Amino acid sequence: MQKSKSRSIVFKIAKYTGITLAVLLGLLFLTPIVFEDQIKEQIKKTANERLSAELNYSDVSVSFFRHFPSLTLTLDNLSLNGSAPYKNEKFITAKEVSFGINVASLIFSKSVKIDQIYLSDSFINVKVNSNGEANYNIYKSQEQASKSKDSSDTALKLERIEILNSKIVYDDKSTKVHFDAFGFNYLGKGDLNKAVFDLYSKAKIEKLNIVYEDEPYLMNKKIDADLITKVNINSLSFFFQQNNLKINQLLVDFKGKFDILKDGYNMDFVIKSDNSKLYDVFTAFPPKYITWLAQTELKGNTNLLFTLKGKYITSQNIAPDLNLDVKINDGFVNYNKSAFPVSNLNLDIKTKVPSLNPDLVIVDAQNLSLNINQDYLKSKFIVKGVNTPDINGDFKAKIDLEKLVNALGIPDIKLKGSLVSDIKTNGVFDQKNKRFPVTNGTINLENGYLKTPYYPNPITNITIKSKIENQKGTFQDLKVNLKPTQFTFEGKPVFVEADLSNFDDLTYDVKAKGELDVNKIYKVFSQKGLDLDGFVKADLVLKGKQSDAEKGNYSKLHNKGTLELRNIGIASEFLPKKFVIKEGIFKINQDKMSFNNFLAAYGQSDFKMNGYLQNVINYVTTKTGVLRGSFKVSARYINVDEFMSNAPEDTPVTQTQNPAQKKETTTNETGVIVIPTNLDLQLLANAQKVNFDKLTLNKATGNLKMNKGKLTMQNTGFDLIGCKVDMNANYQAVTTKKANFDYAIKANDFDIKRAYNEIEVFRKMASAAEKAQGIVSLDYKLKGRLNSKMEPVYPSLVGGGTLSVKDVKVRGLKMFNAVSKQTSSEKMKNPDLSKVDIKTTVKNNIITVDRFKFKFAGFRPRIEGTTSLDGKLNLKMRLGLPPLGIFGIPLTVTGTQDNPKVKVGRKTEDLEETKDTED
Repeated sequence: MQKSKSRSIVFKIAKYTGITLAVLLGLLFLTPIVFEDQIKEQIKKTANERLSAELNYSDVSVSFFRHFPSLTLTLDNLSLNGSAPYKNEKFITAKEVSFGINVASLIFSKSVKIDQIYLSDSFINVKVNSNGEANYNIYKSQEQASKSKDSSDTALKLERIEILNSKIVYDDKSTKVHFDAFGFNYLGKGDLNKAVFDLYSKAKIEKLNIVYEDEPYLMNKKIDADLITKVNINSLSFFFQQNNLKINQLLVDFKGKFDILKDGYNMDFVIKSDNSKLYDVFTAFPPKYITWLAQTELKGNTNLLFTLKGKYITSQNIAPDLNLDVKINDGFVNYNKSAFPVSNLNLDIKTKVPSLNPDLVIVDAQNLSLNINQDYLKSKFIVKGVNTPDINGDFKAKIDLEKLVNALGIPDIKLKGSLVSDIKTNGVFDQKNKRFPVTNGTINLENGYLKTPYYPNPITNITIKSKIENQKGTFQDLKVNLKPTQFTFEGKPVFVEADLSNFDDLTYDVKAKGELDVNKIYKVFSQKGLDLDGFVKADLVLKGKQSDAEKGNYSKLHNKGTLELRNIGIASEFLPKKFVIKEGIFKINQDKMSFNNFLAAYGQSDFKMNGYLQNVINYVTTKTGVLRGSFKVSARYINVDEFMSNAPEDTPVTQTQNPAQKKETTTNETGVIVIPTNLDLQLLANAQKVNFDKLTLNKATGNLKMNKGKLTMQNTGFDLIGCKVDMNANYQAVTTKKANFDYAIKANDFDIKRAYNEIEVFRKMASAAEKAQGIVSLDYKLKGRLNSKMEPVYPSLVGGGTLSVKDVKVRGLKMFNAVSKQTSSEKMKNPDLSKVDIKTTVKNNIITVDRFKFKFAGFRPRIEGTTSLDGKLNLKMRLGLPPLGIFGIPLTVTGTQDNPKVKVGRKTEDLEETKDTED
């Protein structure tokens, strides 16, 4: 009986439990169905009210089973566009996005409350343009949302955000920061609906890449993070209270704050890793070091501190201060079980970059030291600034370079030799004001050896014995002694001895002897860049003073020897191509370098030169030295267009471009030909053929002078379309985009028809000559300005001269056709001119034509007036009638060359002048 009762109770419990589970299971299935339409409707309302971006998805479902026990609404294949200016580009795409719904709000409240968001297999693509405008501002402000009706029906009160197996790309053009996160998993908890809330986060990233200014800083790093962040929605600020990061095996503590401003950011970051293992630090380095790490024994402790504090506002050129402190204590490095490892490695370096400005950088290396067996390296230094650095350093070393390279595992380089050095230096290096740090020390290398992977043979027998002294901190007190320096390359020894002092007025005593293959020696260090087979052979003795060379006191100099060059490239910042010396031997005697039958090339142009150069040492060793010389140049072909400058900046030619300007140079831009200001050269030149701006000149000869950036051409002659042309000219570049010129030209008896067919500039400026035939002579002077394409700027042209026409037949000229029609005279259509001198002047874009007369077919026309360089006409004409021209018809010719308007009368309107507005 008792057993029967017990069974009955168990059965009832099982029965009711089963019923309860069935009801619950039924509710789990039925609830989504009952409330599905209500939920979907509320979601649409929420999206419209809260989002300012376009939202699309393929399907919607409601279920308890996607993220049990939460009731979730899931959007499949979601895509969400960004905010302006990226409204047409995807911000978020995801295979599945689920919204967790508060079930109680469905039953007991009019509003549907969303408290969880889940993303899986998503791609979050964050973009910020150079003006700081981002694509993530898709959430409408409360003010905007309140304008929508029934906005209270749906509440977004997030308590959980979960992201699974996703990818994030952040590309910020304003700060030049880019990072990719692959295999991103994230769990965030907190009441995200509050204005201020704490966000508890856990994040894992399988692969993280961070790039700043196109330079990779972290590549393929694994991240494990446990974070607590206080978020203020109203002010868009984030306060990182407790953040423990693990980058591969390196533990990092990250604290700080980040405020999003209207036009930038305000940040205060502190990232540090205290008492970490040196091995763990290297696991956070780029991938190429991981390979090295697998073969290296590393010991020692490190302390790292990175801070970034301040505002970053690109439009106002405001940037934060950066500090980086690195310490290594008692380090030990042994690559590939070297017999002589690096021990007692100590490093203490503090780097400051105020306002992220490299010119203000301070590097304070309080200690950099190591031992290899009995050898040592001890140094400390502090450097302030870049352009005129203030340096205080102490460097001592007695070390076997082969042991050092082997112990550190420096790849691809074989380096040998015994280095002994002891140098102390303190002061400012300022070349402009001739300041040099107070320095005293020696650098000696014996039995040196260098081999790189770029060339199969090494540089051997390297010996350097050098001494540097400077007691007063000036260029004048600087002394450098090299006795001797030598090395052997490809079986050929090179010897150099030098004693240099007083760099204010350089006193030099140099001996150099040896042969050097420039191409091969360059390949030892790099595979890129120089592609010439350059060769230098020297046997020189140079002794004297820079001032004696400059003043012409050649008896006090002792400069003798030869310098043989072959296929050497010379580059200039103002020339787009390299000037290549194919072959030549310099004979050096005192301050004169003579050269005979020098062969050179520049692009398509070839040159043969004979002559001399003076003040070469002063020119090479200083920025102010002027290179003087005189030589004859002959060429078979010169292409002047290839000499045009590439410089994109409108830079004064007396200024030297800094590295930043050079970096921005674009080769597709052109500029004027720039004559360096430190040249004083005279050239007697002749060329069989010269090409310049689609002009072909034959048998060109002339006396050219270059002095202080000005080119003067005297008695220059050439043949153009079978006509002998004589010209004198001056030319000077003002900037890389602008040049001034003046010239006087005489050309006797050239063929109009041939000039029109073969000279493009003639077609442009004398389009009326298309159907003319005959002989023309020109005697003209003109000055003005050239633009960056070496074309004349018309309003700047000033000048005048005479155009003489002889036996010219004009056919189909529109002006004479119009005169013929107006005067009912058929003979006026095609006049033949026997001999006419036309005198004109040019100023402010206007050509003034002096009165001239001519006769043909019994008529005696007289013409005067003005025309503009862009083809407008304002001419007065008297058509003297046969037989003697006593009676005539007054005419005016206005309009344009293509559409002349001829009227009877004398009244005309002056053409509008265009004045040159350039300074």
